[in-house]
Amino acid sequence: MQEVIGVEQRSLFQKVLVTFIFSLFISTVGLYVGQYVPPAYFIPLAIAELVMLVAAFMLRKKKSVGYGFTYAFSFISGITLFPIVSHYASVAGAQVVLYAFGSTFVIFTVMGVIGAKTKKDLGFLGSFLLVALLALVCISIFSLFSPLTTPGLMAFSVIGTIVFSLYVLYDFNKMKHGEITEELVPILALSLYLDFINLFINLLRFFGILGSDD
Repeated sequence: MQEVIGVEQRSLFQKVLVTFIFSLFISTVGLYVGQYVPPAYFIPLAIAELVMLVAAFMLRKKKSVGYGFTYAFSFISGITLFPIVSHYASVAGAQVVLYAFGSTFVIFTVMGVIGAKTKKDLGFLGSFLLVALLALVCISIFSLFSPLTTPGLMAFSVIGTIVFSLYVLYDFNKMKHGEITEELVPILALSLYLDFINLFINLLRFFGILGSDD
């Protein structure tokens, strides 16, 4: 019986990864579409993205998040990602996007493998990471009114990279030690997608600042 449960959990774990990869593909399609979206639409889309994200994680205990929701969020996220990618590609060259993506892929893979292979339950990291995430959000909001200096933005990017690298470790470890159900697959894939995208954004900002002429 235990062996059957183990096989089922591995199957669902693989399904989470497949859903996550497909989410990245849809996000890439959204990124391509983003170049044709009028600038006036980006703020409303960003607000819609934020509302969807808050709704997903507030209601996940009461109602499962479907695949359609996860893929729709990924598509919108890809669109809103376009201005960021376009900006750093223009100021530092298109190669920074490749550097950032390659680095994100390597870090995500390494931390994911470590998290999935570690026998110790790393659930204790949850509270620390949540506080760190909230701090990053607060700094982001503050920077809208008082932009960070270049050194400050670099430090912010490095801290963000560390936080989301640890989130990858934490989320994979949580899947290893927790029970994955069919209903949880979309939200777990969404969590991995958010880890990947936020890690990519922070690395893109880091490489973009290093490669800029400013």
